[in-house]
Amino acid sequence: MVGFPISSIAQQSQSRPRIAVLVSYWGATRSHADWIATKLIDGYWWQGAYTKSRVEVVAIYLDQHDESVLGQKVAKAKGIPVFKTVGEAVTLGGKELAVDGVVIVAEHGDYPKDLKGRWLLPRWRIFQQVVRVFEKSKRAVPVFNDKHFSYDWDEAKWMFDKSRELNFPLTGGSSIPLYYRTPDIELDNDTPLKHSIVVGGASDEGGIFHSIDVLQAFVERRKGGETGVKSVQSIRGKETWEWVERNPWAGKLLDAVAKQFELKPGHFQENERANICIVEYNDGTKGAVISGKDVGWTFAGEIEGENEPTIISMLGWAGPFDQYHASNAQPHWITEMMVSKKEPFNAERLLLSTGITNHYVESNWENGIYSAVGKRIETPFMNMTYHTKRGPQFNTGERPPSRPYLRGFDE
Repeated sequence: MVGFPISSIAQQSQSRPRIAVLVSYWGATRSHADWIATKLIDGYWWQGAYTKSRVEVVAIYLDQHDESVLGQKVAKAKGIPVFKTVGEAVTLGGKELAVDGVVIVAEHGDYPKDLKGRWLLPRWRIFQQVVRVFEKSKRAVPVFNDKHFSYDWDEAKWMFDKSRELNFPLTGGSSIPLYYRTPDIELDNDTPLKHSIVVGGASDEGGIFHSIDVLQAFVERRKGGETGVKSVQSIRGKETWEWVERNPWAGKLLDAVAKQFELKPGHFQENERANICIVEYNDGTKGAVISGKDVGWTFAGEIEGENEPTIISMLGWAGPFDQYHASNAQPHWITEMMVSKKEPFNAERLLLSTGITNHYVESNWENGIYSAVGKRIETPFMNMTYHTKRGPQFNTGERPPSRPYLRGFDE
């Protein structure tokens, strides 16, 4: 199928892009749907000030409808119709595509896990129903997909390929790379970055994706740009620290993080249930995500010609019942894509982050059920190359007041 012309993406008659929000579960203020959708409706906090929404949410789909009581209440309060199917939501009950953008937030809900530990969230299922409407209507619009594309590589690659085939902008991923940073800096493009680590929460598939996406957001800026991933490996438990000892570059970066936070020597190594995701890139660069507490999400990179590692942290993430302000930069860039019809960053980055996460889980499964040392999985199919041109994307300036977001009907 020939890609749809980009000029046909928007309905020019609308002053604000009209958005369909398709979610798995919207039953608590701490659910991703509430973080993201309410900001697209009401506006968000960006670079030290409240920013009015530049899109109009005109349709909502709730995959687990009966459990999504909060989503139903928000929709009723805002006068937004809730549709029974994905197709009805993006066509507004008609026969053809009737919105200017689609936002998929399928992160929470009562969905099973398989034997590999993958959470079988319906991202691909919802996405492919949207694509079906695009193909029938011979018109496509920008799509945002919260967190990774899918728990399954083949589904994820299909999602990315469809965006290129049908010529529509695609974005998503973790909100952590866009969060406030300490210090408030970005790596320059073509930084001579040799090796990198990210220390943060990495307890399961969903948790480690955040840290992997942080890693990718930094390493894609290395000299020569992104070259793709050569291999992925999972290691757990005390073998994590044995690997760190065998790889001095990783130990040096980990020690630098501990020193930066004035933690005692060996602080991270005290975690006997640690885990690590090891990433080899096609250009010889190496990276690792190491589980660790008390440092938020922290990147540490070894840069050629510099004596000390560069350390950048994302700190002060809101707690479980105070998360309305956790994600503000993400709705900003969703809105920017819907208005400009351009991807805020290369969708290839999200595909790589998804693939690394997928194959970390596969590595766990291949050997991890018998040994803490997972199989090293070679990934020649993850050979995406690109050179990012966008500057800083993270939020800056004064942070919003930290308080629960209460509307009188929150659960």
